[in-house]
Amino acid sequence: MTDHLADVRRYDALADPMIVDRIVKHLGVALHNRDSALVACTDVSERERVREKWCEKKLGCEDAERADRTVDLVCQTMARDNHKNRVTFYYLVAKHLGKLGEI
Repeated sequence: MTDHLADVRRYDALADPMIVDRIVKHLGVALHNRDSALVACTDVSERERVREKWCEKKLGCEDAERADRTVDLVCQTMARDNHKNRVTFYYLVAKHLGKLGEI
């Protein structure tokens, strides 16, 4: 958890550890595999999966276009990271959608 919190805090210095912990718990075993612990912004199906499973299903964002724009924005925000941590990515998506309180 500490590594995830430190990574999130590179983008949001005031990130709430409890929210980060909830994202870690939500992702569960996916974080144990290096490939599934990262988000590949160059993979269209990956971005669609984030929109469907995280934005729409978990966060309740009903506007698919807004969700897509948010995922694209986070991809741009994290562009310098060759390996985009899924916890950080999901946190930033939730923050930009104004849904941190719903995690």
